[in-house]
Amino acid sequence: MMHAILDHLPVLAIVLPMVAAPLCVVVHRPRLAYLLAMAAATLTFGCCLGLLEQVVQMNREGVPAFISYQLGNWAPPYGIEYRVDLLSAFVMSFVSGMGFVVLAYAPMSVNDEVPKSKHYLFYATFLLCMTGLLGMCVTGDLFNVFVFLEISSLSAYALISLGRSRRAALAAFQYLILGSIGATFILIGIGLLYQMTGTLNMADLAARLPHDHGPRTILVAFAFLTVGLCIKMAVFPLHTWLPNAYTYAPSTVTCFIASTATKVSVYAFIRLIYGIITPGFAFETLPLDSELMFFSLVGIFIASIAAIYQDNVKRLLAYSSVAQVGYMLLGVSLATPTGLSGGIVHMFNHALIKGGLFMVVGCFALRLGSVRLSDWAGAGRTMPLTAMAWVLGGLGLIGVPLTAGFVSKWLLLTGAFESQHWSIGLMMLLSSLLAVVYVWRVVETLYFAEPSEHAKNATEAPMRMLVPTYVLIFATLVFGVWTPYSAGIARQAAIALLGGTP
Repeated sequence: MMHAILDHLPVLAIVLPMVAAPLCVVVHRPRLAYLLAMAAATLTFGCCLGLLEQVVQMNREGVPAFISYQLGNWAPPYGIEYRVDLLSAFVMSFVSGMGFVVLAYAPMSVNDEVPKSKHYLFYATFLLCMTGLLGMCVTGDLFNVFVFLEISSLSAYALISLGRSRRAALAAFQYLILGSIGATFILIGIGLLYQMTGTLNMADLAARLPHDHGPRTILVAFAFLTVGLCIKMAVFPLHTWLPNAYTYAPSTVTCFIASTATKVSVYAFIRLIYGIITPGFAFETLPLDSELMFFSLVGIFIASIAAIYQDNVKRLLAYSSVAQVGYMLLGVSLATPTGLSGGIVHMFNHALIKGGLFMVVGCFALRLGSVRLSDWAGAGRTMPLTAMAWVLGGLGLIGVPLTAGFVSKWLLLTGAFESQHWSIGLMMLLSSLLAVVYVWRVVETLYFAEPSEHAKNATEAPMRMLVPTYVLIFATLVFGVWTPYSAGIARQAAIALLGGTP
């Protein structure tokens, strides 16, 4: 029995949340919907951890290996294949893990920010969003990537629109417009690749595509896919949907989307470059590496400077997220084992850090009724545990040693210096100083400003929200000193993507 379950883990990770979502609507009652969503998220997280452990064991012999699951027993490329390697299992584990932790955190925040009549719809849509994100990671079919991308995107639009501000609907609509443009670009690119090869299986596509001096159709398809994914990743200057979406969405939604959605789009971009198009075509035939470096660095500096001047803390963290996507793409563009592993592990580390910090914002929003920095003045005295969580998470965001953020930034710096990109390494160091500024602004307001009217009578956030928050915050410290299951797996995945053996 157990052996049969283990054989079907790739599809169970998708089926569990997908089936639980409509059941949340059927049961209708908020409490039952939450329990069902929590059970589905817990089982899904277990499935993803099981997949990660299986793939790690398979790769311990030193040869890159993967799990192939054929839907309906139709062999690829004729049937749809789910393929789980180190990279996809790694991303699935933290996406499902964030879904589990965020749902544990959710009830009190959702009660405060989402109308009770919509709670069952909230949990159903949340599970659909998680289904789409996990599906993008597990599928080996390029059109399936698009389908799952749209499932997650449509769910995200709906979740964002549930915010209590009237601006939430406008933010969701803006995201819908830009997201639809990105999806259209992606679909056109997929169609052109299918026209060229007659297949949608990604491994088969990579084998059939003529990468050296191929027809112009390949270049056009790659351009459409790159632009579409850059919109989904919120790469500067295609990031304009993100600040409003993160700012006006319910706190629970922001926690989940900020820690998963852009990371999965970065994963899809890595798959495109290293699994289909090949780095030789992207970075040698085309100068995409230098272009990615340029836009990444510009985005890091402009977004970090914008974050410094924000009074709304959710918007501050939103601009910070745009900057952090820049670090991930720097790793992708370096195309070395160290640089690429830095970009991959930064997806994981940033999910922990930013998820934890947005949970802190949700705690303050519950007790202070505001996410404006001016209203948080002096709250460090009345909400010491919540304020301390911000301090610890902020250290990780800056990249202080003994935090997860330091590990990924160290790998990126090392990769830049190994590739003789000295100027990029120096600019990364300077950009970290900008993170110090916007993190310190909040710390200074919490601890050294005169208490605001909101903060004077505030009480500490409930333990039901603080415990999941500290799970993520402490995880940033744990993975800052213990890295076999973060940087270690990321390095093995990077070497496999580059065609080597661990």
